[in-house]
This record gives sequence, structure tokens and C-alpha cells, in this order.
Amino acid sequence: MDRDPRDARDVLRELVAAHGRTYAEEAGIRLADTPQPLYQSLVLAHLLSARIRGSVAVATARALREAGLRDPARMAGASWQERVDALGRGGYRRYDERTATQLGEEAELLTDRWGGDLRRLRAEAGGDVSALRRLLQEFPGVGPTGAGIFLREVQRVWPEAAPYLDRKALQGAGRLGLPEDPGRLLAAAGRTEPAVLAAALVRASLDKNLVRDVTGRVRERAG
Repeated sequence: MDRDPRDARDVLRELVAAHGRTYAEEAGIRLADTPQPLYQSLVLAHLLSARIRGSVAVATARALREAGLRDPARMAGASWQERVDALGRGGYRRYDERTATQLGEEAELLTDRWGGDLRRLRAEAGGDVSALRRLLQEFPGVGPTGAGIFLREVQRVWPEAAPYLDRKALQGAGRLGLPEDPGRLLAAAGRTEPAVLAAALVRASLDKNLVRDVTGRVRERAG
């Protein structure tokens, strides 16, 4: 059962205060509508879309950057083993060999088709979010989930994608007893940035303890 609208506002306020940080921020990506951070956000979305803990994907995105693989030219120019080693240092071992191959192919496609600049992919989509999702899924290893994660993060700098609350975010809302309707969630969230709201809700979908802590603190304050 959905909470009273006032209760929903209280839950979202508590949730965002404690967990309102995008995954790009957690990974140390200073998101802007420029080629390098957009590419790093694509790599992060690729990593997050696998069946692996979000913390491992975030750590691996950092490890790839620390290895110098910050842009498609360097990613494509690295050897397969260099990519495997960087993935391993981040803890991304279950899928490291396949992902190392996919990251190389992904970088090559981005370079060959869009000159290494995701803004050109955006321009090709012409402001159509469905077209953006379709084009993103042309990258090896980036399926519907990965495309959704990317759009969820970059809606901060690509306004046509906002507000974007994907299936995982709506699952988090359900766990918190909140409406699983984007419009009602956004209304209850007030001025909270959609990318921040989405990231906080995704964390709720993945962590039962987080849900218990947030709802418990709201009940305590209601007294």
C-alpha cells in the first residue's frame, strides 16, 4: 500500500539526505557534457549492468581510470591483458575476460562511428530518448539495462532524458512503500534532482537494510 503523500515526502527526504549521490559521483566522475566524462559514464553503466555488486562496479570504473583508460582512444589502444588486469584490480573478476573484449570493441565503435564523442550519438538521436536507448544498445555489452543506467546518470547534462526513473529505481520506491509511478514520485520529491532521486531509489532496491534504516528513522521522527 502506498504511503500518505506527506509520509512519502518524509521518506524521500530521509532517503536522499542519506543516499542521494549518483553512481558517477561515487566513482569520481565529474559529469559534464564533454567527451571524457560522458565516455567514463558509459563505461560505468556497462559495468553496473552486470550481475555484480554496485560497489565493485564503481571501484572498477576508478581502477580503469587509474590505469589511464580514461577515453576511447586509450581504451582501444590498450592490450586485452591490460584491460583484464585493470578490471581485476577493481574486483571485477567474474566477467573480466569478456568485459575486457567488450570494452575494447565499445571504444572502437565509439571512435569509428561517432569520433569518440557521445555528443554525436546524442545529436544522431535528435532529442528522442527511445532513439538514444536504441543507439546505446549498439555498444557491445550494453543492453537495455546498461542503456537505462547511462541515461539515468547523464540526465543531469542531457535534459531531454529527464526525468528518467528506470525499472530499478521504481522497484526501490516499491520497497519503501512509495508509489511506483514516476510522476507521483517526482511530485513527492519536490526539488530533488531526478538523477539524485533515481540513484537513491536504486540503492533502496538493492539493500534491505537501507530500507529498514530509512523507514525506521522516519517513524522515530514521527514519534
